[in-house]
Parts: sequence; C-alpha cells; structure tokens
Amino acid sequence: MNPVLQLDSIVKRFGSRTILDTVSMTVNAGEIVCFVGPSGTGKSTLLRCVNGLEQIQGGQISFEGTAVLPRSIGAVRKRVGMIFQHFNLYPHLTALQNVMLAPMVVHKEAKKTVEERARALFEKVRLSHRINAYPSQLSGGEQQRVAIARALCAQPHLLMFDEPTSALDPETVGDVLGVMRDLAKEGRTMLVVTHEIRFAADVGTRMVFMDQGKIVEDGDPRAMIAAPKTERARQFLSSIHG
Repeated sequence: MNPVLQLDSIVKRFGSRTILDTVSMTVNAGEIVCFVGPSGTGKSTLLRCVNGLEQIQGGQISFEGTAVLPRSIGAVRKRVGMIFQHFNLYPHLTALQNVMLAPMVVHKEAKKTVEERARALFEKVRLSHRINAYPSQLSGGEQQRVAIARALCAQPHLLMFDEPTSALDPETVGDVLGVMRDLAKEGRTMLVVTHEIRFAADVGTRMVFMDQGKIVEDGDPRAMIAAPKTERARQFLSSIHG
C-alpha cells in the first residue's frame, strides 16, 4: 500500500475546547474515506488541518511523506484539492475563468494548456453548456460542480470534500453525487465529510465515525452500517439511516 496521508496523534483546540483529540489514521492511494458523525465532532476541522487552514496544537500530519508545516504548506496545497460546502466561486469571473485561475496564477501554467484541461473538465462534470455563465446565473448544484472542476484543474493527488451537498436543494444533490461517483471510479484518493450514508455505503472504501473529537469506528462502510461495533455509532446511524 502507498500512504498518501498520515495523521499521528493530532490535537486541535479552539481556546479551552478540544476539537481533535489525538486522532491517528493512515490513508492509502485510491482510498475513499467517508467521515460521518454528529455536527461539531471535528470532521471538517480535520480536513482544514490537512491543508493548513487550521493549525494543530499537537501531533504530526504528513502528506506523501512530507510533514505538513507552515513552511511546506504551499507545496502541499498544490497537490490537494478542497471542495467546500459553500462553493467559494469568484462572482466577477465566469465558470471557465474560475476553473482556470489557480493553475495559471499559482502553478504558472500556460493559458492554452489550462483552458484545454478546463474545457475537458466541464465535460466531466456535465456543464459544458454553462462554461461562460457567472456564479449568480448558476444553481447551487451547478456552482458545486464548477467548484469540483476547479479543484480538478490543479491536478491534485488528493481530493477533500467538506459536506459538498449540505447546502444544496434535494433536486441537485444527485447531480453532485453523480460526479463524485465518477471520480471514485477513476481510482482517485478522496476524503469526504458527508451525511449521505447511502453514498458512503456505495462508493466509500472506508467509513470513519467520529464523536467528540475522536475516531470511534473505522472500517468497511456496509459492515459498519449493518452492525456498528459501538453503541454511539449505532445510535447515530439509526437516527439518520433508519
């Protein structure tokens, strides 16, 4: 197995409150790890720590063998794609311009090369007909698919999704999950914070249940759903899955 990400006893605090309490795990290439659990248990914070949006107070994060430190975070971010809950598109740029921006500005790639890649990605996310639209002209689901294309355009080694469907209307959730399913079939390494348990069961290679800043269970999604090992996981999964 080829480790992409290693977390060793990660501690994250906000003031006196501990958000991540000695969290350890290894993610190998091609794994699709779905994080589930109650709100406020550290799932999103964990992703933000991986790409340096939050600083940890203890432990070590390593990405492809390199420690994630303030001096190395720029290089790490070039290889990690992050898709947020609220899209974060630039309103004054078209969908195409949003997708092309980072590779041109951060990676210093040629415009022609980036545009060819971006147009192919709009095909992948099924939005070629909206390539020249501005964010205000797009539905929430369309904006999220543009955000996915934007992350992919930087050719990341790891994709992280922070509750990518939680801000969407029910009618558009399926479109976004469909794109994510396609990415999973390509063998991409993905971390997904989600409440979409069916997606986790169908697509995830692992499901991690977190509660109170700790990993309570980590295993096969279908097995965990069918027979949780802990009472806390059973209560949570029953409440959202029936």
